Amino acid sequence: MSQPTSARNATGISLITATAIVIANMIGTGIFTSLGFQVGDLPSGFVIVVLWAIGGLCAFCGALAYGELAAAMPRSGGEYHFLSKAFHPCVGFVAGWLSATVGFAAPIALAAMALGKYFSGISTSVPPLAVSLAVVMLVTFIHAQGVHVGARFQNVATWLKVLLILVFIVAGLAAPEAEAQPVSFLPGEGDWRLITSPPFAISLVFVMYSYAGWNAATYIVDEVREPRRNVPLAVAIGTFFVSLLYIALNAVFMRVTPLGELAGKVDVGHAAADHIFGATGGSIMSGLICLGLVSSISAMTWVGPRVTMVLGQDVSLLSPLSRLTSSGVPLRALLVQLAIVVVLLLTASFEKVLGYVQFSIQMCSFLTVCGLIRLRRTHPDLPRPLRCWGYPVTPVLFLAISAWMMAYQMKEHPSESIAGLLTVAAGLLIWKISSQSEEHTSELQSDVCSSD
Repeated sequence: MSQPTSARNATGISLITATAIVIANMIGTGIFTSLGFQVGDLPSGFVIVVLWAIGGLCAFCGALAYGELAAAMPRSGGEYHFLSKAFHPCVGFVAGWLSATVGFAAPIALAAMALGKYFSGISTSVPPLAVSLAVVMLVTFIHAQGVHVGARFQNVATWLKVLLILVFIVAGLAAPEAEAQPVSFLPGEGDWRLITSPPFAISLVFVMYSYAGWNAATYIVDEVREPRRNVPLAVAIGTFFVSLLYIALNAVFMRVTPLGELAGKVDVGHAAADHIFGATGGSIMSGLICLGLVSSISAMTWVGPRVTMVLGQDVSLLSPLSRLTSSGVPLRALLVQLAIVVVLLLTASFEKVLGYVQFSIQMCSFLTVCGLIRLRRTHPDLPRPLRCWGYPVTPVLFLAISAWMMAYQMKEHPSESIAGLLTVAAGLLIWKISSQSEEHTSELQSDVCSSD
């Protein structure tokens, strides 16, 4: 017999652990890769700082909204569950379909691409693509054996990433002033024009990918001691802490590295490390970044198939993907995810994959926060042990920033946006076929019962 919620909360995880989970889910590929796609069109230290600050604000507002939904409707599945309840099971299925197809596979591909680039800074004897493919296949093989990444390993990996960022920040700030680049972090002429320009909105795509993970924190509401107090605090502290780290690290990158060397590069961390620590130190830091990226790949490889498995449990057409091995691994879902990752690695560039996945993820988050507002109107009596702070300002602010970003992305990068919408259409088609199949099966069963 399961324990009541209050009993579980009494022995649940602490505020410190909950905050660590927020940080672990946020710090990943984006912070070590995305600056190179921003400084080319936004050559201003002040504008870059504002960009990352807006991203942190948007993530914070979104996390508050998800906190209320997770507390009111605690069940695995994330957006799949929230949107099914707020709108219709069809909408929830499409969100789950996006998570199962691109929500994890594309970030795995991105992390693998970044890892290949960083590894080339250590050794040029192996092509980056070969490194990327080898790592995702090896990690998938390990998870297929039933070997899961333990909580202790995840905690160590998280704080290793934080330590790595702190080392970068301290070393970069300690660099002699004579070696600093001529970049200003105070507002200057033309900065406001850059902030209101399309490239700024497009750059938010990269920034929001770096902040992705704030919504994962709300899935553990039932496991946190004093959730009404600790979950909002964990979200606030975690997001605020990561925002400070991100702003400071990007400032250091720009302070020690010429913007021309950063523009268009994926491995911006390696370029900055070369200037801070020299060639040998830069290679060592690149190796540490590679280890951090392996932990990110492993975590997403483990979680992604479980989302697909939940879909398979609820949708008959995808039921084969819900089957488990004797060691409890959804092997078919794992292999499908690997196939998608390999296709993305072989056919798409880092920038295109990032635009594709972030548009899809942001669309799901946008609908989910809309669902919060709808449930407030349609189900005012729904128990809400955790309410969204600052409602309705905070969810509306999240929706406004998200809509602005997605509108510009559709205008400036239509192919990636269309790819995301086609993925949605594929999900709708599968939902329709599955629903018709289930209705037909139900009718046959009804006829059999009537004849009996």
